[in-house]
Amino acid sequence: MKKGRVGGQAVIEGVLMLGKRAVIAVRREDGQIVVEEMGKLKSGFWKKIPFVRGIFNLYYSLLFGIKALNRSAEIAYNEEMKKGEGIFAIFMAVLLAVGLFFILPMFLTSLLKGLRSNEFLFSLVEGFIRIGIFLAYVWTLSLFKEIKRIFQYHGAEHKTINAYEAGLELTADEVSKCSRIHPRCGTNFLMIFLIASVFVFSFLSLFFKPTLTYRLVSRVVMIPVIASLSYEILVGLSLLPDAVMKALAFPGLLLQFLTTSEPDRSQIEVAIKALEGALEGEGEEADIMA
Repeated sequence: MKKGRVGGQAVIEGVLMLGKRAVIAVRREDGQIVVEEMGKLKSGFWKKIPFVRGIFNLYYSLLFGIKALNRSAEIAYNEEMKKGEGIFAIFMAVLLAVGLFFILPMFLTSLLKGLRSNEFLFSLVEGFIRIGIFLAYVWTLSLFKEIKRIFQYHGAEHKTINAYEAGLELTADEVSKCSRIHPRCGTNFLMIFLIASVFVFSFLSLFFKPTLTYRLVSRVVMIPVIASLSYEILVGLSLLPDAVMKALAFPGLLLQFLTTSEPDRSQIEVAIKALEGALEGEGEEADIMA
């Protein structure tokens, strides 16, 4: 029998799971698995409002994800983070993302003189450059040993959620048989976001003059709008028959072979502990990205 949805993400030497509670499980250097609650997920009427629920769910994913990353680093390496380090890191990460995936593609496209007066073609070419930069970025990350371990925990998280949603017993043997690919993965969401941005900016180009100011402002202002649209597409895909979903979401599912790696048994054990902790207590389970 198919179970309700849960979400999660990989952290440093561990996994964050979002169910009735937000819980992390992290393996310390001595081999012990530490399980801690990060907080409870709030429910409300907004969870049923299309295009609004996506913003809230993304907010909670980021909120608990950031807290979990900071805490997992402290547990795994037994080092307490200095006050303000986490906030500074988040600020720099946001600046990097906006600059790398929005400002840089716009700048590179502007170098093509034949596109400057045709905003529709400009937006189209810019979108494909944005996707190319993103793919190169993910591929480069996958080459680093430290990131590889996080990708393994990402695979363990997916396998565990797939096992749970399929109604399988949460043991390392059963979980290891499951796929490390999941249709609600944040990777899939990012690919949908990048593809949706091509269509959104191309459509808007029919109504606005191609000025530098318009391009700069629109690329930043439209981020939450495109994110909300992308979330609804992700939810819609998850409701389709499996074969149809896989066909339509193929680019995002394929990308997960880069952002996840096959985990070992010890990593699967950590993911199981995190999910078991997230399912304890009262309340609704999260309808959030895996």
